[in-house]
Amino acid sequence: MRHSMAVQVGTVTVGGGAPVSIQSMTNTATTDIKSTLQQIGRLVEAGCEIVRLAVPDEKAAKSLAMIKNSINIPLVADIHFDYRLAIMALDAGVDKIRINPGNIGGEEKLKQIIVRAREKNIPIRIGVNAGSIPGELRKRYGGVTADALVETAMRTLDYFEQHKFDKIILSLKAADVLTTIQVYQNVASRVSYPLHLGITEAGRGLKGIVKSTLGIGSLLLQGIGDTLRVSLTGDPVEEIPVAREILQAAGLRYFGPEIISCPTCARCEIDLPATVDIVEEIIRGNKEIMSALPLKIAVMGCPVNGPGEAREADVGVSGGKGFAIVFREGKVIKKVPFSELAGTLQETIMHLCMRKRNDTT
Repeated sequence: MRHSMAVQVGTVTVGGGAPVSIQSMTNTATTDIKSTLQQIGRLVEAGCEIVRLAVPDEKAAKSLAMIKNSINIPLVADIHFDYRLAIMALDAGVDKIRINPGNIGGEEKLKQIIVRAREKNIPIRIGVNAGSIPGELRKRYGGVTADALVETAMRTLDYFEQHKFDKIILSLKAADVLTTIQVYQNVASRVSYPLHLGITEAGRGLKGIVKSTLGIGSLLLQGIGDTLRVSLTGDPVEEIPVAREILQAAGLRYFGPEIISCPTCARCEIDLPATVDIVEEIIRGNKEIMSALPLKIAVMGCPVNGPGEAREADVGVSGGKGFAIVFREGKVIKKVPFSELAGTLQETIMHLCMRKRNDTT
């Protein structure tokens, strides 16, 4: 397990053994403060823990202070091309800035950002991507390769360290999953700065989800990564449940009961999708269940694997023709007709949650 140094981003600790945090980025115009605040509110409600805004010009930079004062989540300013926007963002009180070393305008301008960030005690994310790689490295390595990305990052880190600045979070994103994994594996063995994971420009919908899950999940299972963003085309709120599922599947965070269910086949003797719907409806919006200790609920549809899997879960359902057997912690609780399943399941789940809660108090 890689151990990274801790960097404070507002109220959220990134690295140093802190839980892997979930980020996203608004796609509203930052100058449209009302719409931006509404989107941030939706992101927070979905579970976003750090939010980033694009700052393309001075008007956007002048909107940051009002936005920052209206939210209770760490705010990151995303800066490209104009170092003066980074200075303005730091003066506005953002909790972190993200810069691309390849387009910020050279070392002297980068130095001015470092000096102001040190004065304000604000961290910087160094975001290395295809646009960061100097021409000579592209030529040497034959394009946007893992080695070219890593060397670009190490050069930038060396410059920051020369100027005694270490409040750094590092990202090295590529659109290609294998390149991204190789880059993070390489740099994780060389530096102790927290790493921000993601597959850049992953795409929309299923394609973007699969690429992000494969890349981010592979790294997390190796102990690499301290914060992440699932970058999907469209409404950024859709990124948050994907990020949560990745973290929970990797065993790193817990956001609510895990439902396991078989894929169905000709042996299935109950309406399994409808049964899963019942379980999801019981869980949805129930704060007592969602906040309970890790809970696994199995919904199985036939007598082959059903009883065994159901017994292994905290609560399980194994179906038969017109009836269901409900298990709790490996023991049969009831055999009920399908029409009575919802009530029996809710009672069983709530009973278990209350007992688990009492055991921890």
